[in-house]
Amino acid sequence: MTPLGWLAALVLFLQLPIPLFWFVLHPQVKFWRRHQKAGYSMGLLLAWVPVTICLVYFRDELFRRDWPGSWAIAAGTAMLVFEGLIFWRVTRDLGTSRLIGRTELSGKGEVADRGIYGRIRHPRYLGSFIAILGACLLAGTRVMWIVAGAWGLLTLAAIALEERELHARFGVVYEEYCRRVPRFVPLRLKMHER
Repeated sequence: MTPLGWLAALVLFLQLPIPLFWFVLHPQVKFWRRHQKAGYSMGLLLAWVPVTICLVYFRDELFRRDWPGSWAIAAGTAMLVFEGLIFWRVTRDLGTSRLIGRTELSGKGEVADRGIYGRIRHPRYLGSFIAILGACLLAGTRVMWIVAGAWGLLTLAAIALEERELHARFGVVYEEYCRRVPRFVPLRLKMHER
């Protein structure tokens, strides 16, 4: 495996388990709120362990043995850098405590509607999607694109669970936020008045 393959593997290790983690927590969030440490442990165990095993077992199918073309290297690397910027902004606007789900498990908090969250509702998932596309370009195999497609579907399902939980927790406030702020793409750019 090339160094770019290792970079793609690292991206997958960090990104692929995220929707699986939330599949463990969101459906039974009331139970996990009473058992927060167990919730984190089960989420990590049922998300990162299987992904790691699959990455090791299917590494020959997932990653090229040679270097992809220059355009794939440039585009893939640019996507990873862009995701890093999104992650930095999300962490700055949200804080690491909320980023890892502490707010969901406590049942407290407020709707984050400032900073990047004032433009799109799910910047972290958007960043993960961009990173996985970058990893696909660096890995350069058809199987990676299939994995990315499956991950995209799982992520959309995880987002639906998350939004259901946010609707239940915040009600009208979250509904108004959803009306004002698009899920992934900031369609309305703020124009400066002359």
